[in-house]
Amino acid sequence: MLSGLQVRLLAPRAMSGSLHLSACFGKGAGVEGPVEAAIRAKLEQALSPEVLELRNESGGHAVPPGSETHFRVAVVSSLFEGLSSLQRHRLIHSALAEELAGPVHALAIQARTPAQWKDNPQLDISPACLGGSKKDHHGVS
Repeated sequence: MLSGLQVRLLAPRAMSGSLHLSACFGKGAGVEGPVEAAIRAKLEQALSPEVLELRNESGGHAVPPGSETHFRVAVVSSLFEGLSSLQRHRLIHSALAEELAGPVHALAIQARTPAQWKDNPQLDISPACLGGSKKDHHGVS
């Protein structure tokens, strides 16, 4: 399922000694598509993240090759201090309003403070796509 996974090391930001990983699915080797690039730029500008991990998970869904429709993001920012999970997600949705209204079909969000990320510095894994069907794998709808 994770064949073709690429991992790119990004330059450290405010968290000294930490590595920032970005895994890409569905695009060519090391190539960031325009939607992914826009998401990255907008989140960097809006939230000044210490860690930004962005994964294009479109290749695991029933979409054409090269699609940019399904993403998972981990954003670690001191701006999230004192905010609820809902408030953090609203900040991210606000920054990405154009993408969410158009090409992006799904966005899984992990929005953490630096202390929360230090306790668990991993990007979650999405469950396997059921192919757009509402049936489970036992044939029951």
